[in-house]
Amino acid sequence: METFKKLISLKDALVIKNVQGEVERISLTIRKALSEFHRKGLVIGISGGIDSSVSLALAVQAVGKENVTGIIMPEKDSSDDSKILALELAEKFGIKTIEENITAALDGFGCYQRRDEAVSSIFPEYNPDTYSMKIGIKSNSLGQNLPPLFVLTIFDQDGVSQSKTLPPKEFLQIVGASNFKQRCRMSYLYYHAERMYCAVIGTHNKQEIEQGFFVKHGDIGSDVSPIAHLYKTQVYQLAEYLGVPKSIIERVPTSDTYSADQTQEEFFFQMPFYEMDMIWYGYENNLSPEYVAEELGKSTKEIELVYKNFTRKRKTTDYLRSETIKVV
Repeated sequence: METFKKLISLKDALVIKNVQGEVERISLTIRKALSEFHRKGLVIGISGGIDSSVSLALAVQAVGKENVTGIIMPEKDSSDDSKILALELAEKFGIKTIEENITAALDGFGCYQRRDEAVSSIFPEYNPDTYSMKIGIKSNSLGQNLPPLFVLTIFDQDGVSQSKTLPPKEFLQIVGASNFKQRCRMSYLYYHAERMYCAVIGTHNKQEIEQGFFVKHGDIGSDVSPIAHLYKTQVYQLAEYLGVPKSIIERVPTSDTYSADQTQEEFFFQMPFYEMDMIWYGYENNLSPEYVAEELGKSTKEIELVYKNFTRKRKTTDYLRSETIKVV
């Protein structure tokens, strides 16, 4: 432990020392993948989020703006800012875009009806025309060493909210219905990729993959993932270097899934990204909770609880990362 401490602090461990070199390394991987797949360009879904923005910038860096197409896929619950920022991003990097409004497709799947059925069973007064909704993790579950408890919150037109703990049946129905959104977007990406003989760029960072913040056979579907090895804070470092618009860098990351506004921290991660990245670094590098606690000015008990939370998330989301089991 002392050797590690003399070499590098926990905060410094997340700093990319040679950002230009890292960008060149990622770009080379993208070009090699494109050559291996025998595809002539890249398709990427863009939403105004930091991860898709950096992935797009890396794609342009690798193969040139003329060989990259951004697909914007809003639906009726999407924030207006998502499309506005996606268009700003596309203009900044000079790529062509295609818009696919997926609301009708989601209606066809019964996405909204199935979700609203579950919401109404908890709040009979809920009407999607006059209420908005979201689900999130109960705020104190992390500090109590408990499995996450999800809470359903609805807002009326005056912004007055009501919240109730979600029973497992209704929680699973809401999540299952909502996941149509990510799977629908993946289908549109591959439609355009196949139509134009292109490969699909993934947009997930290390934390999302390791902790299971993705939809299996949905938004995780891609041909090459340029930032899958990067912590969220490292994604921001590349964003600054690559010239991602400040409006995107400064935007609070959201899930953009439910009709009410919701941050990724509130919905899934339960702590600020910079703090979480440092603790995860300690966790995966077998650093003691005592050392991490000292570095972050926290108690050892707090770090031990977060470590247990990480282990629980890894175990419960292993299924999402698993490959198809084949008979051999």
